[in-house]
Amino acid sequence: MNFENILVEKKKALAVITINRPKKLNALNKATIEELHTAFKNVEEDNSVRVIILTGSGTKAFVAGADISEFSNFGIQEGLHLAQKGQEILFDYVANLFKPVIACINGFALGGGLELAMACHFRIASENAKMGLPEVSLGVIPGYGGTQRLPQLVGKGKAMEMIMTAAMISAEDAKVNQLVNYVVPQEELLPLAEKLASRIANNSSTAISAAIRAINANYEKEVNGFNIEIQEFGECFGTKDFIEGTTAFLEKRKPNFD
Repeated sequence: MNFENILVEKKKALAVITINRPKKLNALNKATIEELHTAFKNVEEDNSVRVIILTGSGTKAFVAGADISEFSNFGIQEGLHLAQKGQEILFDYVANLFKPVIACINGFALGGGLELAMACHFRIASENAKMGLPEVSLGVIPGYGGTQRLPQLVGKGKAMEMIMTAAMISAEDAKVNQLVNYVVPQEELLPLAEKLASRIANNSSTAISAAIRAINANYEKEVNGFNIEIQEFGECFGTKDFIEGTTAFLEKRKPNFD
């Protein structure tokens, strides 16, 4: 499928989705959000894809934020719909995808860009990356999950500081605060992501999906994550991957997961 604002490349069991608006520093507009939803839906339904990498084009920005010109004249109801629709079709959608998504933060990840990175299952960054949620400097707050996911990752106090000061932090500070897992030179970013993706792809896709659901359950209100883990654990015993994985272990060979 052809897109105007994103690129999708498949490499064996890996799909790389690149936000491709370099002149706008890959800012998220309505069309890009809708294209990303379609791309994620397509690769999730593609049985040959086991892992997804999300990045931005160029070396300056992952996503430098939302396209402010699209909503600067919105009223209350339009603002509510903007956040609700965006979370539904992209941010929450990515967070609950049953295939793992790695965010490659290759530059600025600000506002909606950082929120999109945080919706991914984990993040790695290039040394030049800068991250932040500057929304309060515009008279608004993060609306795509930022006030919820940032405290989960960096803790309440650091999240309060970042959101209230609207300040950017460096890639190294992001790593110290557990916002990203690795920081590497720009030229090593995608190779590292592909290396991690390859390791993931060698494991059971059904078990990984179960793990995503169990981990996410820990952050859902009025949901007992331990009970979800027990349920998901038990259901793994009824899968082909469980039979193959345990048989391979007992036969002292590598498993061959379909």
